[in-house]
Amino acid sequence: MEEVKKETAIETETENTQAAQAENEFVSDGAVDNPVNKLEVALKESEDRYMRILAEYDNFRKRSKKEQEAVYGNAFAQGVASFLPVLDNIGRAVEQECTDEQYKNGILLIDKQLKELYTKLGIVEFGEKGETFDPEIHNAVMHVDDDELPENSIAEVFQKGYKIGDRIIRIAMVKVAN
Repeated sequence: MEEVKKETAIETETENTQAAQAENEFVSDGAVDNPVNKLEVALKESEDRYMRILAEYDNFRKRSKKEQEAVYGNAFAQGVASFLPVLDNIGRAVEQECTDEQYKNGILLIDKQLKELYTKLGIVEFGEKGETFDPEIHNAVMHVDDDELPENSIAEVFQKGYKIGDRIIRIAMVKVAN
C-alpha cells in the first residue's frame, strides 16, 4: 500500500511539475487565456480591419478624383473638337481671293478672335509645312518625292492638328516628302 501511495505521489508531483512548466510557457508566450489578452487580440484585429478599410477608402478617393478629372478633360476636348470644322472653314475663307475689302477684314477679324480664344484655352495648333513628320500626331495621306525638302518632312498640310497639353484633339492630315 505504501508503494501505491509513493507511486501516486510521484505521479501527482510529476503532473504538477509538468503543469507548472506548461503554465510558465503560456505566460511567457502571452497566450494565457484571460479576458485582457482576448481584448488585446480583438483590438489588434479591429485596428487591422480599420487600417485596411482606411486604405481602401483612400484608394477609392484617389481613383474617383482621377476619373472626375478625366471626365472634365474628355468633355472639354470633345467640345473643342466640335468647333474645329468652323475654325477650318474660317481659315479657308481667309485664303480665298476676295474683292470686297470690308468682307475680307471681317473674316480676318473672326479668324484672329477664334485663334486668340483657342490660345487662351491652351489649345495648340500643329502640323506646319517643313516640320518633321511624327506618326503619333500626323496622318500621312500622301507621299511625294521632293528633293528640295528634307526626308520625312511635311510637304503640305491638308488639315491642321490641335492638342491641349499632351492630349491630341485632332491629328494633322499631311503630305510627306520622301
